[in-house]
Amino acid sequence: MAWFKRTKKGIQTATEDKKDVPKGLWYKSPTGKIVDAEELARNFYVSPEDGYHVRIGSKEYFEILFDDNKFKELDANLTSKDPLKFEDKKKYPDRIQEAEKKTGLKDAIRVGVGKSKGKDLVVACMDFSFVGGSMGSVVGEKIARAAKYSLDNRIPLMIISKSGGARMQEAVLSLMQLAKTSVMIAQLAEEKIPYISLCTDPTTGGTTASYAMLGDINISEPGALIGFAGPRVVKDTTGKDLPDDFQTAEFLKEHGFLDFITHRRDLKDKVNLYLDLIQNHQVRA
Repeated sequence: MAWFKRTKKGIQTATEDKKDVPKGLWYKSPTGKIVDAEELARNFYVSPEDGYHVRIGSKEYFEILFDDNKFKELDANLTSKDPLKFEDKKKYPDRIQEAEKKTGLKDAIRVGVGKSKGKDLVVACMDFSFVGGSMGSVVGEKIARAAKYSLDNRIPLMIISKSGGARMQEAVLSLMQLAKTSVMIAQLAEEKIPYISLCTDPTTGGTTASYAMLGDINISEPGALIGFAGPRVVKDTTGKDLPDDFQTAEFLKEHGFLDFITHRRDLKDKVNLYLDLIQNHQVRA
């Protein structure tokens, strides 16, 4: 009966003194470390206990890279159409509308231009929260336009990849973005305008097969999953057992696919150091 009746009297707590734990106050990393949410934000969304880089979106990357978080967003209202009239468990337009309401985004990428350590930089950043960061016509078009803006204004371009691959609801139209974006990146190279590719967790599928691996310098965050096909598909195709760290950033760096891996707190400094060196400019403090 003690379950249903108080065994002690006089337990009285004023309403204003009752404490509710706000949602999201704590974050638990995959290794089981518990981190205060505010401390996590102050540490660039990296767990101070184990160095785990929490998955973040364009909002947070823009805050990290742009001076005082000031930037102009390009092509902010570009949205997907449904030329194939695709329908699986739900119609494609309904899926897009649902993703927009859930994330507040128009598609899986945003493009901003602003100052980074005092110099202009174009940053195209993918958002995994929007349909798994899938690459459709809008993603390809916005990357192409970002590259065109860089060409016209001779401003370095940085693309931050975070994607599950091509968007199946757009079928071949999605796959066409691989060629479209690669052509624009090639034009940057011809004009000797620097292009930096940052691979974050995860960078897979068509994204990896195109712009994510075409940087003048290819970099990554620690522990990021980077690959084209999944480990199971690779194992079934090759018939060989795969290393435990297969398709991690560290594995790719060891095998020459990445130039370096950087902690998120050092990202802004290292990106701008590279830009100063490659353009033969005075190194900024």
